[in-house]
Amino acid sequence: MAGCNLTRERDGAVGVDRQDKFGGTGAVRAGHGFDSAALDRWMQAHVAGYAGPLAVEQFNGGQSNPTYRLVTPSHAYVLRRKPPGHLLPGAHAVEREYRVLAALGRADFPVAPVHGLCEDAAVIGTPFYVMDMIEGRIFWDSTLPSLTASERPAYFDAMNSAIAQLHGVDYQAIGLGDYGKPGNYFARQIARWSRQYQEDEAAGRLADMDWLADWLPAQIPAGDETTIVHGDFRADNMIWHPVEPRILAVLDWELSTLGHPLADFTYHLMMYHLPPHIIGGFKGADLGVLNIPSQADYVAAYCARTGRDGIANLSFYLAFNMFRFAAIIHGIKGRLARGTASSPEAQSLVETLPELAAIARATAQSDN
Repeated sequence: MAGCNLTRERDGAVGVDRQDKFGGTGAVRAGHGFDSAALDRWMQAHVAGYAGPLAVEQFNGGQSNPTYRLVTPSHAYVLRRKPPGHLLPGAHAVEREYRVLAALGRADFPVAPVHGLCEDAAVIGTPFYVMDMIEGRIFWDSTLPSLTASERPAYFDAMNSAIAQLHGVDYQAIGLGDYGKPGNYFARQIARWSRQYQEDEAAGRLADMDWLADWLPAQIPAGDETTIVHGDFRADNMIWHPVEPRILAVLDWELSTLGHPLADFTYHLMMYHLPPHIIGGFKGADLGVLNIPSQADYVAAYCARTGRDGIANLSFYLAFNMFRFAAIIHGIKGRLARGTASSPEAQSLVETLPELAAIARATAQSDN
């Protein structure tokens, strides 16, 4: 992505936990409408078993790719499209999302089944893809407050198992050998997000981000690995079984690529280091009372599943991910300034940017 599911957009399946304050649908927002009759014709031609009439609703959340619920008398689908307006090069690549979902579905990794990709902008104004809507639970709060203390460990273990499973997928065997550039992941990612941050003049600059852009390239650990990486792996990017600690679909693959698995896993670890108002972290929570595994135990479980002795240089990995995440929010700030942000929650998210950048710099200078 250049873009990301930072505030509750869904790339495929959309959960229906009724306590979820962001995931509901409403009328299509101003500037995000399209010709539903043209979409109906496309669905008839490309989606097996499709039968109208078609009703279109828009999900309330989402900063990057506008997401819609498509309802017919017998089935519900989800449509993800590129947003209208000016886009940065390489941003909002729904074609990549579709490709990785289709490939991972063949590998029995939990994703929503996809039905079709339309790259012809003439149909609804921008490229899009369609997939199944999967009913289930979404936990917006990463402490999983609706669960009991005795239930939580199994859910955290399911997340840990899923990200380890993803990093074990043979990307060559499922046709994703060219899904990214193997090797030098950190150098390329730091350069990419630094460039996007620096070139988005509408969003301005921050001293902490400038410092990180200078510091990170010289701190990259030795050694290299390549796997599929999700890029935004966290509890609220999953549809869970209604009553079991089982993931039905991992969501939001917009940042996915071939990359270093430790970058992906330590992004997931940010939940231990960020406060609740920044992507649902739980820094400061009493993990013992909640019965949430300590970071050390969570890391050990991942390492056991992936054959590692441990993770050195944790401060670098965490600071890298915080910088990358801050650069994404910075991009949302730019889209907000240009009038193309796709969610009413954009402003509140952008307000966290200075705090996140400061935490990232402090993390880089710490002994985590």
